[in-house]
Amino acid sequence: MSDTDAHVPLPDLNSSDAPDIDDIGYNEDEHASRIAADLEAVFDVPVQVSAVLGRSKMDVGDLLKLGPGTVLELDRRVGEAIDIYVNNRLVARGEVVLVEDKLGVTMTEIIKAERA
Repeated sequence: MSDTDAHVPLPDLNSSDAPDIDDIGYNEDEHASRIAADLEAVFDVPVQVSAVLGRSKMDVGDLLKLGPGTVLELDRRVGEAIDIYVNNRLVARGEVVLVEDKLGVTMTEIIKAERA
């Protein structure tokens, strides 16, 4: 910036005469529909979603001995968060819920991916 550039004062948004959000033309519904329209191209892209309750390690011989009613010990405790993967990438953690006699998962934490 050179000495000849004009300095434009910034408004004090904490003052009582600050513009109301409704006055500046922001429409939340319009914004949401615009975002949805921008994403429309990827709506039909298939993804694999996995909810992992826990893991267990065993020999193939022990695996073949498993049958109906067998209790398999996992590496997690009851009530502990489960991992939610999308295309084999951890994206969230959540809890198992029961919705109208069906199991579901509610996300309680979104995992931010580190970009390389």
